[in-house]
Amino acid sequence: MNLPVLLLLALAAASSAFHLRHPARAVAPRSSSRLQSAAGDGEYDYDLLVIGGGSGGVRASRIASGYGAKVALLESRLTHGIAPEYSAIGGTCVNVGCVPKKLMVFASRYPGEIKEMEGYGWKGATEGKFIWKAFLENKNAEITRLNNVYQNFVLKNAGVEVIEATGSLAGPNAVNVHHTATGETETVTAKNVLVAVGGWPFKPDIPGIEHAITSNEIFYLDEQPKRMVVVGGGFIALEFASIMDGLGSDVTLMYRGDLFLRGFDDDMRTHLKEEMEGNSGIDLQFNTDPKEIVKKDDGSLLVIDQNGNEVECDAVLYATGRKGKIEGLDLDAAGVKTENSFIPVNEYSQTNVPNIYAVGDITDRIALTPVALMEGHRLADTLFGGKDRPVDHEYVASTVFTTPEIGTVGYSEAEAAEKFGDIDVYKNRFRAMKHSFPKSETYSLFKLIVESKTQRVVGCHVATDGAGEMVQGVAIAIKMGATKDDFDNTIGIHPTSAEELVTMRTPSYFYRDGAKTDTLE
Repeated sequence: MNLPVLLLLALAAASSAFHLRHPARAVAPRSSSRLQSAAGDGEYDYDLLVIGGGSGGVRASRIASGYGAKVALLESRLTHGIAPEYSAIGGTCVNVGCVPKKLMVFASRYPGEIKEMEGYGWKGATEGKFIWKAFLENKNAEITRLNNVYQNFVLKNAGVEVIEATGSLAGPNAVNVHHTATGETETVTAKNVLVAVGGWPFKPDIPGIEHAITSNEIFYLDEQPKRMVVVGGGFIALEFASIMDGLGSDVTLMYRGDLFLRGFDDDMRTHLKEEMEGNSGIDLQFNTDPKEIVKKDDGSLLVIDQNGNEVECDAVLYATGRKGKIEGLDLDAAGVKTENSFIPVNEYSQTNVPNIYAVGDITDRIALTPVALMEGHRLADTLFGGKDRPVDHEYVASTVFTTPEIGTVGYSEAEAAEKFGDIDVYKNRFRAMKHSFPKSETYSLFKLIVESKTQRVVGCHVATDGAGEMVQGVAIAIKMGATKDDFDNTIGIHPTSAEELVTMRTPSYFYRDGAKTDTLE
């Protein structure tokens, strides 16, 4: 293809990507969409009103406005760090989730890098001293920058009206707007309403729970806790335990179950446990359930478990799940059904009320930022873009940002055996070159799960440095239906750990009719 043609194609793509405003604001026809307007023929203040300025709400707003819809978005705060919300425009991910957490992950890994330097010939390298307040100052500046980007570039430049307020339903097409700055309330109407308020950390009702913090408050602590108890066994608990250990805190992880990361592949769970036991200072306490937190006269805390065992610390972080943030929405006023604290929806993110929708963590589907983005984007495409785009939650990649990382896409071994019956499992545990040279006892684990009949790769699970970056690329192939032959026909990049994905030739074992077997007759 010659250069002029390439330039024309590039210009056409750019025009499509930045075509955000329609002067006539004429909403695109919905002839191919299964979702038709359910609000009647009346006139409304907005075509779409979004309650919640997190990932799903922002994406739906921007895309809908790009199709010509008149859109308003309500978010209680436009700047982060204000208790009790702490969050702001951009949602949990930007303010008290993915972004600041990943910055903390980066910070926590430098000591591990420095420990291996002597093996590479660097003498006298030391970790130095981590300054918590300096990190927080830089982190806060970055989050403030992102708040501004979301409000003034992502949304306002797309034609979305951003209102600093919370919202509650006053009927199927009416929303009470409670302005944060003035406390005043006004009622507006919308043809379609999207609830995208996200989730909120759950804390159990035990004596002294008021002394515990969550993944909200940890980003705004004045001082780094020297001793921390983390309670929970999900990825949030594991990540913060790993982070705080890397930053130099003495960490105890308490989990009521036998093994953390329930729902992940069992080999990955066991591997991470072994790596944490061998290469971190984290005190792993399984089958342990705190029953009381006592604050002592000197300000320190005492965590007492179900057996009466005590752990003294400076902070207790609870990461025992999240609930839907439905308080104050007055969903009953519009007849919106809920289940526990969540809003059930169909494959088009539609609630039981035809013109009211919900996306993201409030729907209790997959609580991941990219999933909320997908849900919001597809809803806007379907409502205003003339497209038929139900959500798609199969083969969603994710990463646990512990050290080492776990990257995963597709089915776990147990899930694949149950769903497909016949599978081939390939796996290998080894020391990556980076760690074997300085003689560190740090291991990687790679695993592929293949449906036997079609030879399609239905699961990929990796525990190693940079697993998230690695699995994102693999996820494309798996989503497209790549087979084991496709992997085998791909030439590896040498020397890398990632080449293991295309060089595992012999299955480690098999499942036939759901039963595990080491050999095939």
